[in-house]
Amino acid sequence: MPSVTPLFNGTSFVTFFAPTKELYQKTIKFYTDILSFEAEPENDGKSVWLTTDYDAYAPDTATIKLSLNPDKAATVSEIDNVIKNLNLHKVKRDWRTLQSGVVFTTLHIQGLINKLQKNKCDYQVRPEELDPFEVYVIDPLGSVLGFSSLKNSFGISPRTRYSDKDAVKPEEQLMVPEFDELPESGPKRNIAVMTSGGDAPGMNANVRAIIRAAIYKGCKAFAVYEGYSGLVKGGPKYIREMSWHDVRGWLAEGGTNIGTARCMEFKERWGRLAACKNMIDAGIDALIVCGGDGSLTGADLFRSEWPSLISELKETKKITAEQYDKYKHLNICGTVGSIDNDMSSTDATIGAYSSLARICQAIDYIDATANSHQRAFVIEVMGRHCGWLALMAGMATSADYIFIPELPSSKKDWQDHMCKIVSKHRERGKRKTIVIVAEGAIGADLTPITCKDVLNVLVDRLHLDTRITTLGHVQRGGTAVAYDRMLATLQGVAAVDAILEGSPEIPSPMISIVENKIVRKPLVEAVKLTKQVAEAISKKDFQKAISLRDTEFNEHLKNFMAMNTADFGEPTLPPEQRKRFAIINVGAPAGGMNAAVYSFATYCMSRGHTPYAIDNGFVGLAKHESVRSINWLDIEGWTSIGGSEIGTNRKTPEESDIGLIAYYFDKYKFDGLVIVGGFEAFSSLNQLEKARSSYPAFRIPMVLVPATISNNVPGTEYSLGSDTCLNSLVDYCDSIKQSAAATRKRCFIIECHGGNSGYIASYAQLCSGATASYVPEEGLPLHQLEQDVETLKVSFHNDKGKSKSGRLILKSANASKVLSSQILADIINSESEGLFDAKTAIPGHVQQGGIPSAIDRTRAARFAIKAVGFLEDNYELASGSVNEFGEFVNSQEVSETACVLGIERSHLKFKSIRQLYDYETEEGKRVRKTIFWSDIRDIADMLAGRVKIP
Repeated sequence: MPSVTPLFNGTSFVTFFAPTKELYQKTIKFYTDILSFEAEPENDGKSVWLTTDYDAYAPDTATIKLSLNPDKAATVSEIDNVIKNLNLHKVKRDWRTLQSGVVFTTLHIQGLINKLQKNKCDYQVRPEELDPFEVYVIDPLGSVLGFSSLKNSFGISPRTRYSDKDAVKPEEQLMVPEFDELPESGPKRNIAVMTSGGDAPGMNANVRAIIRAAIYKGCKAFAVYEGYSGLVKGGPKYIREMSWHDVRGWLAEGGTNIGTARCMEFKERWGRLAACKNMIDAGIDALIVCGGDGSLTGADLFRSEWPSLISELKETKKITAEQYDKYKHLNICGTVGSIDNDMSSTDATIGAYSSLARICQAIDYIDATANSHQRAFVIEVMGRHCGWLALMAGMATSADYIFIPELPSSKKDWQDHMCKIVSKHRERGKRKTIVIVAEGAIGADLTPITCKDVLNVLVDRLHLDTRITTLGHVQRGGTAVAYDRMLATLQGVAAVDAILEGSPEIPSPMISIVENKIVRKPLVEAVKLTKQVAEAISKKDFQKAISLRDTEFNEHLKNFMAMNTADFGEPTLPPEQRKRFAIINVGAPAGGMNAAVYSFATYCMSRGHTPYAIDNGFVGLAKHESVRSINWLDIEGWTSIGGSEIGTNRKTPEESDIGLIAYYFDKYKFDGLVIVGGFEAFSSLNQLEKARSSYPAFRIPMVLVPATISNNVPGTEYSLGSDTCLNSLVDYCDSIKQSAAATRKRCFIIECHGGNSGYIASYAQLCSGATASYVPEEGLPLHQLEQDVETLKVSFHNDKGKSKSGRLILKSANASKVLSSQILADIINSESEGLFDAKTAIPGHVQQGGIPSAIDRTRAARFAIKAVGFLEDNYELASGSVNEFGEFVNSQEVSETACVLGIERSHLKFKSIRQLYDYETEEGKRVRKTIFWSDIRDIADMLAGRVKIP
């Protein structure tokens, strides 16, 4: 039978009561002088916390709370009788059979015995042989205390003994948190993590997740400092065992705290041999590498050579036969950290979206000054072999032109093409020009295209006042955006799982993300595909280079080229296939709405359709406030604007006057409709689809592009605006946590938006490292609140004023109708016993506004263009048919022409509104029935060390 792990793996603290001040002082002296506990008195003068450190006799912190309380303590005479009885049976009876006691673990049994003998204290040892592993002593209150050299006698580890070699430095001590449910015990490993290659925002989050997930799963966790260089040099300076608290606060820090360095030595066999020896010396049998394709290539080569390396070490007697048997297999796993997003087999790499956010922010700033002076700016971004950053930045900022390695052309062609597009944009009234150049941009003859080359053309041929801006390492720096924190954390946990489930027969895995799903891919295949792109470019096989990029890259490239020639290039559809499509925003504003309107309109223009904007939602349409054909210049620059420029309203068609809405649909002869919004938009689509039998004007294809910060629309795991909201909230949490940490003993209760959906609070907890989050799906049960308060008390006590000691608790506004954020803070303050205080912080509509994130901008473009394609493909089908009685036949095929466009796990798909509304929606709560982020909550709680009460 498989062994099952108990529910507990540690003791928080033990409480003792003293009846008199004399015994209170005597007990403190006993613990501090004889047992080397540290005493920290409470402010009331009647309680003291007694805590061990490394110099005492427990490998982990042992805590006793001693209180002067005659009402709860035994009397002096009762204590005297207990001690006399125990001493009377000291020789013949085991104290453990006479009275219950508390047992701590120890590193130094003999040292403790020597100290007890020196202070003439009575004690017992078990067993009574020459090499005892347990010692028992009586304190002045008559309590029996035990000290054992058994590791985790009641925990998940085998009953092996501690020895002096297990001693660790104070800063390396492990404070393992308590967990609600531990996994079943399985093979445990000593797992090391290292970062290699160029640094990327999110690497620290990845390391944090790996360290804590490894510890949680019963493994030892190590960090290799300075990348492969540290692995080659070895020793405690470069290979260090990590504790739970060593990575506290790393989520909000940029770069990589364990360092990275180029290492030529590791490219040589002797360097890899040294690395093999150093890993064995440190006791490491598994390695997780976070880096780019070069770093992961080195890792896979290391694993393939491991059998020969370890055999050589054995033959040269640098390791023992026992070490050879123990470490003959090495497990490797890769997580991809690269701002270029140049790795095949994954949609995103750690750091890529943080870098894209820096670029978009910089271009937004440049855009304003360019517009003021009617200037042109040539902006260089990173991307030596991959144009992803330049392409996505071009999409997100509606740049005029981009240069990427995958799409070169002859010198004359690119000059003519760029000048044509830029001059057309200027002729239509655009005051500024933005050209983005990837650092690896090349011509068809493989000669580099530099920013200076582009500037010369813009100046000489178009006579534009032009400037060059090279963003450089600004793109690498700064904290990670919410997406990269999430991606790095989930990949870190998945990497530990992959290591524990690995075997010598399984190829080294690489942790990837496909749409919205974390998956494992063969590392060597991913690296091979990545290298093929550079090889194809070097051979001038540019079509193959494009084909080797992921489908989203190709999709974005085609979309950018189509949108960039809108309104002046020859439409791609013949006149008879051109339609009149409308777009409307419904519900609360969300980041990315304007980008969706811009992308919808420009793509329609490129195809030959006439795009219409319906202002102020269905209420505006019913009142005929404004229905207008969209002009290209009117929407220029909308991608970087928050809110909704065409207005929005929460009222549905039935609330607005569905008959009038049908009249105006018919008046303007709409051939298709795109609705952008949240649950109100979802309900609106449902009403329009149901009304098709009564109103022929609604017998057109209709598609909903989800846009709401709550992310509560059925049929999708992502909504426009949710990423912008999450970034705003995580930035807010970082600032508040900094304030809490500076105060040392403060916890903030932060109230989140989200309605009846706990998505935002759950992901914000994962990305900010908050201690807990309360969400509507779980409510706010008092027993869980009580446990969370106790956890906070112990945490603040153990912090002892250390840095990064602020705590956060996130609460969805609808998590409880009774316990508001302020009441919650008041309860925590009353129960904190003066160890810390709690305050509230309510970001409010800050979560809804602001400049859209790069993700929301680019996904808005992708969704809007997909929606236009849906309208084109389903125009004929949506009109349906009538039966012999002249009644509209709403078949399943016809019903499916009213759809929600969303991401479900690893797929972007259209789902029928009828299916979603009737079977997958809780209408009263305005949420989907299935909760797709429950595993996110489990991981967030695990990495925060939260104890969950069922």
